[in-house]
This record gives sequence, C-alpha cells and structure tokens, in this order.
Amino acid sequence: MTDRAIELLEEQQRKVKERSAPWLVAEQLKDICRREPHSAEILAQDLENASMSITEAEKKIKAFADGHRSGGFACVTPGEADAILREFYGLGAPGAAAAESGSPKILNLADFL
Repeated sequence: MTDRAIELLEEQQRKVKERSAPWLVAEQLKDICRREPHSAEILAQDLENASMSITEAEKKIKAFADGHRSGGFACVTPGEADAILREFYGLGAPGAAAAESGSPKILNLADFL
C-alpha cells in the first residue's frame, strides 16, 4: 500500500508547481509513508477523496501559520507541519503502531537524562 500512497502523492504533485507549498506537503507525506507503512495505508485511502488532497492539507498548514503570525511573519516548523498533517489525515503519532504491536521501543539518549 506504500506504493499506492506514493503514486497518489506523485499524481497530485504533477498538478501543482514544483517546490510550491502543496508540492512540499507531498514530499513530507512521502517521507511518512516510507517510514511508516501503516500510515501509508490510511493515507492512500484519504488521497482518493478530493477534500483530502495535498492542496487541502496545505491550507490547514497555512491557516495554522496565519493564526500564529508575529508581525508580518508567519512560520510553521517541520514538527508543527508533521502534527498538522497527521491530524488532517488521521495518522497516529510517529511509532504509535510499533508501540501497539509490542515492538521494542527505540531508546533515545534523552530517555536517560
């Protein structure tokens, strides 16, 4: 299913300007698909619906940025964009499926500090 999600993302990318905000949304979603095949399955289903396109997802990110504008400047960090995309597409937190399946937890040095 990972392949299907990536195919749908690339199909939608061809309809927007390269390196535009929606194009970059698709790139971020492809990264999620490659890392999390379980998320790719959900994403593939959602991308079949026009109201769940990369341009609609980008509108959610833009709305967040506009709501957090400081002066004449608006910015969304990659982590914030990831959280917005996960919420929009109903994807779990990174690694959530691994934790649910009983897979070993990957430890971070910060866990010991």
